[in-house]
Amino acid sequence: MVAIMAVVVEACWAAPGRASHIIHLFPPPSPTAENVYVKMFTNSPPLVCMDASLSQEEIIDPKYWWTGPDGRHLEGQGYANLTGPGELMLVGFQESMSGAYTCRLSHRIIETSAREEVDVTDTYRFMVYAYREADHVYQVSVRFTAKGCALAANARFVEELKKIVENLISDLLCGVEGPSYRCHSLEAPHRGSPSELFITFQGNGSRRSRATERIGEFFRKQTYALKHQFQTVPTIHYVEGSFSVTPIDSCRPGFGRNNITHRSCAGCCAFGRLMRSVLSAVVCSPGTYSPDGAGSCRLCVGHRTVGYGAKSCP
Repeated sequence: MVAIMAVVVEACWAAPGRASHIIHLFPPPSPTAENVYVKMFTNSPPLVCMDASLSQEEIIDPKYWWTGPDGRHLEGQGYANLTGPGELMLVGFQESMSGAYTCRLSHRIIETSAREEVDVTDTYRFMVYAYREADHVYQVSVRFTAKGCALAANARFVEELKKIVENLISDLLCGVEGPSYRCHSLEAPHRGSPSELFITFQGNGSRRSRATERIGEFFRKQTYALKHQFQTVPTIHYVEGSFSVTPIDSCRPGFGRNNITHRSCAGCCAFGRLMRSVLSAVVCSPGTYSPDGAGSCRLCVGHRTVGYGAKSCP
């Protein structure tokens, strides 16, 4: 099995130090193609136009021809760096560059005993796919008691709450998306028929533990203040125990998991045993698309011309 190396840039909890190593990838003997996974916007490892056993032999008069997914020769293409004898490095890899990369190696075999020279041509293929890490977000849900559902003050309150939460976690380089809310009338024992705001928002960063700690502490202080610091309870106030956090890790549109096609890419958009956490996502293959963050590529029925990384089915 081929070794796959990619520089991994983690979300905002990442350690500052990262290591990068160059590994040359040899294809299997033709006609089998080797799957290679390259992280978006990084360079591929060098792809070598010969198998591992041939690389240990003396090669006479070698000539190499690389072609890309569209069938064009790669020599002179800005994204194709021919780094050495028969070696190809793809620069700044993007989803549209995914596909089959083929190399033909012609060389000469001299049979000394028979005084013959034989020209040999071998063909090698790499299936190269773009991948990217999942977006790590967390959804926060809270509830607040309100005077009524038709009041303009509700929307203003939610906007102020967003500003407070953003300030709480701003130094963690994480942001807040949303929020959204709905107002419902409840029948609650010993509380009459209150109206409540059901508020949700997402944090778009993954220093999850520290960010949620701060947000949770903020709401716990609301409970304490209501019990010990207010003589008159505010009209809109926090409902004790309603704070909850749900981790949501999702793929970008155009990317998804495929346990059949990308079985050799361990963890690519895979779900862990302990929590439903998407690790990374491989670009959707031609004929499939992914319009949202669901984590899987859907079949585009009747439109097999859709290319790599499709976000919709025309």
